[in-house]
Amino acid sequence: MSRLNLDDFSDLIERPDSGLRQRAEEHRARLAVPPGALGRLDELGEWLSLAQGQVPVKPIGQPRVVLFAGDHAVAALGVSGREAGSAHRLVRAVLEGASPVAVVARQSDVQVRVIDAGLDCDPDLLPDDVVHHRVRRGSGRIDIEDALTVDETERAVRLGMAIADEEADSGTDLVVLGDLSVGGTTAASTLIAALCGTDASVVTGRGGAGIDDLAWMRKCAAIRDSLRRARPVLGDQLELLAAVGGAELAAMTGFLLQSATRRMPVILDGVVSAACALVGQRAAYRAPDWWLAGQLTGEPAQAKALDRMALTPLLDHGVTAGEGTGALLALPLVRAAAALAAELPERPEPGEPTEARDESTSAGDDRD
Repeated sequence: MSRLNLDDFSDLIERPDSGLRQRAEEHRARLAVPPGALGRLDELGEWLSLAQGQVPVKPIGQPRVVLFAGDHAVAALGVSGREAGSAHRLVRAVLEGASPVAVVARQSDVQVRVIDAGLDCDPDLLPDDVVHHRVRRGSGRIDIEDALTVDETERAVRLGMAIADEEADSGTDLVVLGDLSVGGTTAASTLIAALCGTDASVVTGRGGAGIDDLAWMRKCAAIRDSLRRARPVLGDQLELLAAVGGAELAAMTGFLLQSATRRMPVILDGVVSAACALVGQRAAYRAPDWWLAGQLTGEPAQAKALDRMALTPLLDHGVTAGEGTGALLALPLVRAAAALAAELPERPEPGEPTEARDESTSAGDDRD
């Protein structure tokens, strides 16, 4: 098998049809509620029409939360609020329904899928359907060594691509993408700083579990040292992910790129998914057309990445729990936008009886 080149996605990923955009705008202009009265829901309805390739938009019928899990050796430096190598506990909490994302998903009637890309634990601790995709056990300490080999990175990217194909083939019509990691925000912040050409202090946040000032300084130093290793390989996305990424970040990057290829829309969660999206944009500049930013977490690196991709978050509630929780909270907005665009009646034409218009609407639901 020849080496994977992420730049090839630039030719595979297309922008939504511009003619469809005009049809969506014209359809919105005909609705009984004046344009602009629904605020950003109008924009979301149009985005969904373009992603689905049809006007009016279909309701969201089969969303899914997809979480990629992994551990990072850099967490041993005390840069995380969680113990190094403990991401399997996050996975177990999701599987047992005891984590925030599990509770919200249950309330929203959305299934959650967890994929172990690089957990540092005995596989016997978790179900086989979670761990059998694992690329390696934990990712390397990125301040002094590569997170992965290039071969492992390619396997992780192809894993993400395969999961995206499985979801698209099974009928999933919208994905909420998140991670279950310890040390993942350090790797993600390094990727974003490298791609945005900024310093470690500008992107260093306090992570989902929260850290004190001393841990923040350790994290900033780890990102600074990791940046020195990242900059020489900025010209090759695969080598960049190998140097300072990690198994779950590489898998999420592959997932995002293949989802865009398959025209399957994705809602991004926090800084880790934002970093993967930024790597994906570097490979295929049209890819962000298929993604939404679900929420703003307060992580400075996430804000910088979303700004670079021109993605405006749907929510800003200060949710730092990770695991896709904040992005999943945005799903009702997206569902509401789809329902409004699909179900609101059109205004009667001048001189047309309301009754006749109602009958025409109900009889012509499929005319667009």
